[in-house]
Amino acid sequence: MNSSLNDHATTSAVPERPAQQEPERERAAIAALGHELRALVDATVRTAASPDTLHRVTDGVRSLTRQLTGRRRARAEIPSVDEFPGGVRMYSPVTGAGSPLAPPMSFTPADGGVAGTCVLGKAHEGPPGYGHGGMSAMLLDELMGWACVAAGRPAMTISLQLRYHRPVPLDTPLRAFAQVTGIEDRRISVGGVITTEEDHATVLVAADGAFVVPDPDRARALFPSLPIT
Repeated sequence: MNSSLNDHATTSAVPERPAQQEPERERAAIAALGHELRALVDATVRTAASPDTLHRVTDGVRSLTRQLTGRRRARAEIPSVDEFPGGVRMYSPVTGAGSPLAPPMSFTPADGGVAGTCVLGKAHEGPPGYGHGGMSAMLLDELMGWACVAAGRPAMTISLQLRYHRPVPLDTPLRAFAQVTGIEDRRISVGGVITTEEDHATVLVAADGAFVVPDPDRARALFPSLPIT
């Protein structure tokens, strides 16, 4: 992927595209499929269709699955379209545009931390009409990790404590916010909250987390695909 195209620039009859365009083309295709899969998942959990219809759709989905042929990634293999750590994660169950499970949450720097927005759907339901508590934990865990990245200290969760003040509504624009509250050697303290986009003052869920920057030996053991020195 990092090889130069300059050697071919004067001899090729077809102009070469910049190397970065191919991953972007693949990401666009992955995101498009992810979008349609999320629509399918949403329709699946909302439908009251007849058993005959469900069996027919099952056959169609089975046929589509068979089309995803070719090599499959190994358990610890990082997708070629990802930038890990601290970059694009196309299949993240929280932020991944290619994931049928993700809301997906988008995030931006804000107020000394990181803010994320998303909408939880019927597939994320716990109590009727509200998000599963585990989804709140996953959203905050992800965003608090990104807060560590934004602070220049990519780290892994070692502790996460949540307080559920109010139920998190489905089909409602949500806002999550996280920021680093302290750094001591390799240990990072992070706080986070979930509110609605309409009312940032009313906290639905709050969290305190402890994260740790892995030392090089530990990082090599956890992520053998990364060129860690």
